Amino acid sequence: MKNKNYHSPVRQDGFAGLGDYAAIGEGRSVALIAPDGSIDWWCAPNLDSPPLFDRILDPGIGGYFQLVPALPYRVSRQYREDSNVLETRFETETGSVLITESLNSTLAGRLPWSELARRIDGVEGHVTLNVSLRFGTAAETRSPWMANTFKGDVFHIADLMAMLRTSDDIEITHCDDEKITAQLMTSPGSRSLVALLVTEKEPLAVPDLSAIDDRIETSHLAWCDWTRSLSYRGLYDKHVKRSALALKFLWYSPTGALAAAATTSLPEGIGGEKNYDYRYAWVRDACLIIKAFVFLGALEDCKAAFSWLSKTIIRHGPELRACYTLEGDEVPAEFYPPLRGYRDSRPVRVGNNARNQIQLSMYGDMLATAQLFIEAGHVLDLATSRLLGELANCCADSWRQKDSGIWELPDEQHYTHSKMACWLALDRAVAMAEQKHIEPTWVGRWQRERDRIRDWIETHCWSEKKQAYVFYVGDDERLDAALALVHDYGNSVNPQRMLATYRAIKAELGHDTPMLYRYSEVEKEESTFVACSFWLVEALAAMGETDEAQAAMTGILERLCDRGNVETFNEMFDVRTDEWRGNLPQGLSHLALICAAQALSEKCRNTRD
Repeated sequence: MKNKNYHSPVRQDGFAGLGDYAAIGEGRSVALIAPDGSIDWWCAPNLDSPPLFDRILDPGIGGYFQLVPALPYRVSRQYREDSNVLETRFETETGSVLITESLNSTLAGRLPWSELARRIDGVEGHVTLNVSLRFGTAAETRSPWMANTFKGDVFHIADLMAMLRTSDDIEITHCDDEKITAQLMTSPGSRSLVALLVTEKEPLAVPDLSAIDDRIETSHLAWCDWTRSLSYRGLYDKHVKRSALALKFLWYSPTGALAAAATTSLPEGIGGEKNYDYRYAWVRDACLIIKAFVFLGALEDCKAAFSWLSKTIIRHGPELRACYTLEGDEVPAEFYPPLRGYRDSRPVRVGNNARNQIQLSMYGDMLATAQLFIEAGHVLDLATSRLLGELANCCADSWRQKDSGIWELPDEQHYTHSKMACWLALDRAVAMAEQKHIEPTWVGRWQRERDRIRDWIETHCWSEKKQAYVFYVGDDERLDAALALVHDYGNSVNPQRMLATYRAIKAELGHDTPMLYRYSEVEKEESTFVACSFWLVEALAAMGETDEAQAAMTGILERLCDRGNVETFNEMFDVRTDEWRGNLPQGLSHLALICAAQALSEKCRNTRD
């Protein structure tokens, strides 16, 4: 072992690489773990709670929970098969150790408290490990303090109570209000445990260490049970399963809401201002995740998520909001805590100002998802059926407006994608009415408005000069990768024009790679958008260009997945530096992989038949 070249992951000015994080979760919150054993992000107890650990946004004052060898080391990580339980192997010149990490749950669901468990197994030789725990102060707005109780030291962090539980072989070397440090030495066959228990505005349960340790395996079994219940039997099975498990991180079990991502303020471009808070439920993202769950055969997840979305929209009225909190309330307006930001990318944001934007494409998202939901085996209740009819009428009334588009831009325009999504909304409404799933009273009107939208698009959104559908009316130069989402419009209305558009998008927004930017010229300020690349694969497959779609899928997977990482996708990937950018785990990125794989699998099955 002494001849091995040991390497410890290097942080850049205190920051780990965004593509180096692995996630663990339990259906309520998500923790991000760097290769050096540091949990740099965890909002407890909920996905959208203030962070307990936020080193990822400010290494100087941010909280973290690190378990790392004292000597230089090499590290390798992987998830257990069919599971979100993470295994990390550290090798040093004196020995090796295996760390197994889980946000614990039970076979019956999540625990009534948060339980972050870290098991340490000695494999070879002896390894000294250092433990460091510093609670976050939410940008210096709260001050942790320690209280001695009959069960041990309890830490109060505003409304949170937390307790560090350790096995007897772990020596606490320092403990005060602000920080805990400890140390242990492993030996072959040794087993130790470090666990953090957290609750909010409730008494703190203190289970035995053996019960915490056992729940790591219980959590693993629960993950495996869910994964093996999926009915997907198509191409790219390994990648589809991993993306399915990543999407489960974003499923908020207390309500059934689907978060767009688990983080806030991770930059789309280093040093830029595109650093948004994605810990909320977007109508668009939720609908697309539900679509992926349909393809996976996750019937229960579909039902919970679609029911939550419908009830939330009904509660707030038929006019759609772009996003809601995970409890179904209004998303707060943005405010800007004075944190350094990831690699000095500011502002750091809490809340999201897209909440009040007009985004017409949401009508297409909701009505197309409703039809998939029905096809998956669900029967609509009267309230949801009436809601869909109301949404179709709102779409028929509103499609002529300018909006902010799918990319939530401040410049309101007649975006081509929005108009095509409105066409899709009314086309699906007509189909569901004819199938007697929704009230047919207005079906004639929906048919006429759908056809008016088609004529408007073909007249105003096509550029003879560009030989493509343009980004928005009045701009004959720029293209929008989001048009890959509305391939059904192209297949139904004008396949030749849509295929020409896709070829133009591939050439202009791909820059000789399979990875696409969102729209023309945006590469000046951000990276390629992972979902767009998979969306184009899905669109090409849906339009019969199977060979081209498969070649693109292979190129994307080679670029993103064959890199030794654990396939926890961010929002964006910088093809110039081979670095990940943006928030993570990103629902759009993972669901788009699933939908692309499903589209290719369907085409291959049809070819065989």
